[in-house]
Amino acid sequence: MSRIELLRKLLYYLQAERKRRQQEASRYDWKNLARKNQLPPQGPWRTWLILAGRGFGKTRTGAETIRHWIREGVCRRIALIGETEIETRQVMVEGPSGLLAIHPPAERPLYTPSKGELSWANGAIATCFSAEAYEHLRGPQFDAAWVDELAKFREGQNVWDQLMFGLRIGKFPRAIVTTTPRPVALLKNLLKNPSVAITRGSTFENAKNLAKPFLEYVRHHYEKSWLGRQELYGDLVEEKEGTLWTPPLLDRAKKAYQKDVSLRRLIIAIDPAVSHGNNSDETGIIAAGVTSEGIGVILEDLSLKGSPSQWIQKAIDAYHRLKADRIVAEVNMGGDLVEQLLRTYDTSISYKAVRATRGKVVRAEPIVSLYEQGKIWHADYFPALEEQLCSYVPGQTRKSPDRLDALVWALSELMFTRPSVRKIWEG
Repeated sequence: MSRIELLRKLLYYLQAERKRRQQEASRYDWKNLARKNQLPPQGPWRTWLILAGRGFGKTRTGAETIRHWIREGVCRRIALIGETEIETRQVMVEGPSGLLAIHPPAERPLYTPSKGELSWANGAIATCFSAEAYEHLRGPQFDAAWVDELAKFREGQNVWDQLMFGLRIGKFPRAIVTTTPRPVALLKNLLKNPSVAITRGSTFENAKNLAKPFLEYVRHHYEKSWLGRQELYGDLVEEKEGTLWTPPLLDRAKKAYQKDVSLRRLIIAIDPAVSHGNNSDETGIIAAGVTSEGIGVILEDLSLKGSPSQWIQKAIDAYHRLKADRIVAEVNMGGDLVEQLLRTYDTSISYKAVRATRGKVVRAEPIVSLYEQGKIWHADYFPALEEQLCSYVPGQTRKSPDRLDALVWALSELMFTRPSVRKIWEG
């Protein structure tokens, strides 16, 4: 190999290495990568509260803020607080947007899992904590903190109190809080605190880094629901005064659900629309069951706006697919319509007509009581159903709550009606 060829190869190698380093540097250049609302706000705030939807980039923002503070020498003793020990480790430290991943290799801190500690070359140390063991925050002192998903903490106020007592060293100790909002008292109080800087953001601001099928799915299923307002747009969804159901009540019903539970009864309940047109109501169709222990389970919300032939076919398909033992339908407005349709399509189906002899509120209140006692589970999130339950105010809501009515009929049949001998048709 000639000297010229050798020099050419060396030059090529140096150029390639330079390009690689530039690409690596740009990958870790947060100021250029971040959106404006992912950079710390100006002003003498003590807490930066980021309320944003899923996928906004909250974790990356929290990690990058800590990295910046450490690099600039702003802090040397940092508290990292997640809901559990596992979440602190797997999300805030080891996750794809966690502290280890967002540092260039040459700047990456030394992580000692056994001690739950990260240490940087400049002497800064971050210690991992679990909100479940908030007492461990007694004693240590910090000049900075990052709290992730504060709204999920069971003992959020206790965690916050202990952190505030420990955030006491340095020239200006600060905390960053990254969370999807929930209507908890602690969050409401922080929003009123003048020393708290608030940033809000939605899932869709980070669309270029999220999978297109995910975005299409959540837009279709959740965007117009109260759950979507909270989980996608980062809105603090307050409980509407006068409602029978509340978001926390429904959250508890979902969390309590146990998969593969055996059911002793399973029914399909229908609240039929009396007309079919652009301005007509939906037909409420709810599949529900009851366990041998007497727990009611909402399995599916199959409600739809459509012609009688469409909604009756939907109910029949669900009856056979789920191996239900009965279809129950309100007949106050629709008269014998449901029975006539069922006879037309399938005479083998067990059917019971129910009539409202009491007001909607009187019928619904015993069902709400079952929710409050923890006797109702939800097998999944049902955005449209939950939106209707949480927005219905007796005496104020004008639109007919079709899904709510179907749910009440289903649970009334399962929880308050003594099982009888199976009949093909029962009026």
